[in-house]
Amino acid sequence: MAEAEDQQMQLLKRAFSMFDTAKRGTIEKEKVRTILSTLGHSYDEKELEQMLSDEDPEGTGRMDFEAFCRVASHFLESEDEEALQKELKEAFRLYDKEGNGYIPTSSLREILAALDDQLTSDQLNEMIAEIDTDSSGTVDFEEFMEMMTGD
Repeated sequence: MAEAEDQQMQLLKRAFSMFDTAKRGTIEKEKVRTILSTLGHSYDEKELEQMLSDEDPEGTGRMDFEAFCRVASHFLESEDEEALQKELKEAFRLYDKEGNGYIPTSSLREILAALDDQLTSDQLNEMIAEIDTDSSGTVDFEEFMEMMTGD
């Protein structure tokens, strides 16, 4: 089970840093909702709201990675690796309409931009260059999974 937890940690780290574009070590509390939804997790709005305010007693509207992990893992606990992969596959499939097993980097750009509307064009290019290591202009499912799970 430790490996799945490790993967989950990687995924959370990845998601967190996508939103922490200023690299301040904190993200806006509101982004937690986006991250959970993006990862396909259902959550109870009241429960989430309560946890977010518990984690932000000063009302700063921001939270650090540890606080984010506490909140996110509360909602991810029942998740297992297969379910996670299935969700990522679904997300990938939405963009791989022809079922080619890969998506153009322009679609990946859309996914990343949807994940974080604060990303600059340069940051997006950098992330895509990191993912599309063979400069093929496409990202296959393996590359996509690697990006999302850090494997």
